[in-house]
Amino acid sequence: RSGRATWAAGLQAGALDFSKKHNMASRVLLLLAMLVHVGEPLKVLVTGAAGRTGSLVLQQLVKDKDIEPKALVRTPKSGKKLLKKMNKKMLDKNDPKLEESALVTADVTSATSLEEACDGCEVMVVATSAVPKPQILSLLSFLIKKTLRFKNPGMMKFSWSTGPPEDVDWIGQKKQFDAAKKAGIKHIVLVSSMGGTQEDNMLNNIGEGKSGGPGNILAWKRKAEMYLMASGLTYTIVHPGGLKDEPGFKRRLKIGVDDEILSSKQRAIPREDVARVCVHAIKSPKYHNRSFDLSSFDEGDGSPTDDLDMLIESLEGKNCDYGKTPALI
Repeated sequence: RSGRATWAAGLQAGALDFSKKHNMASRVLLLLAMLVHVGEPLKVLVTGAAGRTGSLVLQQLVKDKDIEPKALVRTPKSGKKLLKKMNKKMLDKNDPKLEESALVTADVTSATSLEEACDGCEVMVVATSAVPKPQILSLLSFLIKKTLRFKNPGMMKFSWSTGPPEDVDWIGQKKQFDAAKKAGIKHIVLVSSMGGTQEDNMLNNIGEGKSGGPGNILAWKRKAEMYLMASGLTYTIVHPGGLKDEPGFKRRLKIGVDDEILSSKQRAIPREDVARVCVHAIKSPKYHNRSFDLSSFDEGDGSPTDDLDMLIESLEGKNCDYGKTPALI
C-alpha cells in the first residue's frame, strides 16, 4: 500500500531508536521506511458528505494537499448540489476545488455499491445519520400553544427524512464498515453522538422506530460503535455534544468520556470543530482506537485549542466504557 510522509518519519525514528539494542531489526524498519512511497496523497472517503457535518469534513480535506478526498452521495442530483455548494460557497478563491471525479454515488444500504465506492481508499470518515424532521401539524400545534403561553404545549412529533435509526445508524453503518474492511480500508473515523450511556436521553424518544415504539437513535448508534470496535479495523469514534452552526477554530475544546460532559454547562460544539478533530484523527496515531466525547467552552473562555494531540493526551488513555450502554434495543 502507498504510505505517508508521517508514517515514513515514524518508521525512521523507530529504526534509529531501536538500533541501540537490535541492529538487524532496525535495518529492516529503516528499509521499510525507505520503501514507503510518500508522493501519493492519502485517499479518504467521506460518507454523509452532503450533510452539514460531513460537508465540513470534506471542505477541510479538499484544502489539504496531502489528502485526496472522495465524497459519497446518495444521488447524482445531491452530488451536483454538493459540488456547487463546496466550490461556490465553502471554498475560498485560492483554495483547491472539489472535482466532479471525486463524487461517488452509492446506496449506503447496498454492499456492492459501497465496496465500489471504497475501492482505492485507505481511510473512511462516516458522517451518516438518521435525520429527524418535525411533522407539520405537530409543529404548528406546538408553536400555537407556545405563542398562547400554554403551560404544557406538549411534545412535537417527528418522522425520519432518511429512514429510521435502525436502518441508517445501525444497518447502514454496519454495511459501511463491512464494505470498508473488504475493500482494504484500515481506519474508520466515525461521527456519532454524546448521550449513549443515558437511558432517558430525550434523543432516544424522538421519532418512531422501525417496528414502532421510540426511535432509540443513540442506542442504535452505540450498537454500530461496538460493532466497529470488534471489527479489527482501526477506529476513532467521536461523540460530539450539541452541534452548532457557528465558525470553528475559535474555542477551547473540551474532551471526556461516558457523557460526563453532559453534567456541565459546556455541552455544545461548532460542527466545524468536530470536522477539524476528525481530519486530525486521520493523520495522528494518537487518535487510533479511541472513543471519546467532545464539546467546547464558550468563545472567549480561554484560548482556542491549537494542539489536538495534547487534547486527546489529556484523557490519559481513557476511552468510553461500553459496559455503561443501556439495554434499550
